[in-house]
Amino acid sequence: MMSIQIAPSILSADFCNLERDLHAIEAADMVHVDVMDHHFVPNLTLGEPIVKRICEVTDLPVDVHLMIEDPDRWAPEYARLGAASVTFHMGATHAPVRLARQLREMGCKASFAVRPAEPVEPIFDILEEFDMVLVMTVEPGFGGQKFLDNQMNKVRRLRDEITRRGLYTLIQVDGGVSPSTAHIVAEAGADVLVAGSAVYGAEDRTKAINDIRDQATAAFRD
Repeated sequence: MMSIQIAPSILSADFCNLERDLHAIEAADMVHVDVMDHHFVPNLTLGEPIVKRICEVTDLPVDVHLMIEDPDRWAPEYARLGAASVTFHMGATHAPVRLARQLREMGCKASFAVRPAEPVEPIFDILEEFDMVLVMTVEPGFGGQKFLDNQMNKVRRLRDEITRRGLYTLIQVDGGVSPSTAHIVAEAGADVLVAGSAVYGAEDRTKAINDIRDQATAAFRD
């Protein structure tokens, strides 16, 4: 049975006090960084210089989620900056297997993201090429959206396929994760939970992280 990992999203942090807010989540397992380019998604967030500094400042593994056009060109750059894992969207890449292999050869984990309107089955044939699959439970591009529990069917199908084939691919869920929804995603089979406002909106960030982890661990489906 894999352990639950919590990845607070700095999309909900105070960007003027980002180093402080990174240190405030030291109880987490990794830090989730959303990179948006104002093209693949409507919003614009941060890019290479800030991600480089995040990698230098935090001791946590940096999990970069690229919501950008042309990840074939840019994903390796984030690996070179020190990202521990890089996630990209199938609809944005021309050669997902080649890109995943390139990232892995660089010592970076490769992850694939599925948006709410996209099926998860198309990735089954290349599942072994990825270290993690991100199932979005909100539309990418904005924080603070309502959790879409109908996406749990994807998580269950994905978990069953991973188990059937004896793979070690992680399942990450991003969107609306909180102490009140953590048990839902963990019971479905997710083992990496991204939480933004539920962590950074709490007065005690460590307690919020531990509450999410405790609720998920109690419900995790092996």
